[in-house]
Amino acid sequence: MIIEKKISYIFIVSIFLFSLSRIQAQKKYWSLKECVDLSYEKNISIKQIELQLENANIEKSNAKANFFPNLNASLNHSWNYGLNQNITTGILENMTTQFSSMGLNMGVDIYKGLENIKRLHRANLSIIAEQYKIDDIKDDIGLLVANSYLQIMFNREILEVQKQQLEVSKKDLERTKALVDAGILVKGDLYDIEASLATQEQSLIQAENAYRLVKINLAQLLRIDDYENFEILNENFDVPFSNILDETPKAIFSKALIQRNDIKLSITNIEIAETDIELAKVRLQPSISAYYGYNSRVSYNDRLKQTGQFETVPIGYLSSSSEPVLTQIEKREVVGPISIIDQLSLNDGHNFGIQLSVPIFNRFVAKNNIKRSKVNLEAVKNQHEQTKLDLENTINQAFNNTVASYKFYEATIKTVSARKDAFDNAKNKFEAGVINSYDYAQIKQRYESAVSDKVRAKFDYIFKLKVLEFYFGLNIDI
Repeated sequence: MIIEKKISYIFIVSIFLFSLSRIQAQKKYWSLKECVDLSYEKNISIKQIELQLENANIEKSNAKANFFPNLNASLNHSWNYGLNQNITTGILENMTTQFSSMGLNMGVDIYKGLENIKRLHRANLSIIAEQYKIDDIKDDIGLLVANSYLQIMFNREILEVQKQQLEVSKKDLERTKALVDAGILVKGDLYDIEASLATQEQSLIQAENAYRLVKINLAQLLRIDDYENFEILNENFDVPFSNILDETPKAIFSKALIQRNDIKLSITNIEIAETDIELAKVRLQPSISAYYGYNSRVSYNDRLKQTGQFETVPIGYLSSSSEPVLTQIEKREVVGPISIIDQLSLNDGHNFGIQLSVPIFNRFVAKNNIKRSKVNLEAVKNQHEQTKLDLENTINQAFNNTVASYKFYEATIKTVSARKDAFDNAKNKFEAGVINSYDYAQIKQRYESAVSDKVRAKFDYIFKLKVLEFYFGLNIDI
């Protein structure tokens, strides 16, 4: 009986451990790089711009095709029903006739003011612009994912702090009970410690909920449905070392003008606007084109064919003797139509030539298009300057915020150290019965708040530092 119970116990434990291992195996621990890569893959805005990039590639294909000649073929078959002369009887009668015709036309541009070259250049610029759009939105999404990732790390560290503080509160409660039993402290002190423990448990629940919510936020950003099994890597993380604060905002701005994709996109848009002006000017230039055409036709009607035999027939009479005047006429017979191949050869025709077109007056359409393109160029240039100003202001703010957050983080370190000393001192006094539980709880609470502020300041500084490094052209990494 005892052996059977042991076997059942081992069997149940084995099933539990196997199930636990399966659950743990299903949980995916994501690194920042994996999260960023997945966001690039799943983001709808990126997919939309990628579709625009496909359209730009199609436009480039069209621009290349403009260098080739146009080639068109036509084929026509018709039925004619109505009053026609029967070639056999010579009588007019209602009858149906059929005809086929075919044609081949080709045209090629010889000169159009280099329009085809300019259109190809513009198509290439459009592809570059769409790629810069993709890279720019990837930069923004990467920062957003990094911020969400750091939020999880921050809340996880806050959760660990709350757990540690709860353990300290539990030990305080046990120690206080012992001191009360020993008569060193009164029972009222025990109530204060119990109230502090209850408050600490509430804070732990809030920290757990906040941690769960930030994980859900990142999972939703990555379009992951399985929230429960979504986790980021559990790594020891400290404040990273960076020389970026040794740079000046002006140096960071100068580097950003070279590295930032939104600046590259703005410059490319200026080049596109300049190309549009050149394309508009093309309409004022003459154009030369060449053309060639081929056509032929086929009839399916019967025809009269000479037989090679002659007969003598009168064509009149002599006035003097009334004798008939005779002549020989070759006999004909009704046969089918000539073969299609032979008819195509017999009935074909060719036309070719060169055409010159000179614009004289088109109701100012071409000139107004040039003016409109020039206005657009000025607007794009103004937008470029505004983009540079916005970038410079953003970098200045980011630099000042990073410096301030680092100083604030250093201040929190000093505060935690001071609060820790005060807490240790208060703890000794409380255990000796020198101070009451209320004063002890207040000092303990200030120390716990200082620790939370330090964690918050650390991650606030890290994110601002990463933003500043991003503008300097460094990869987003933690």
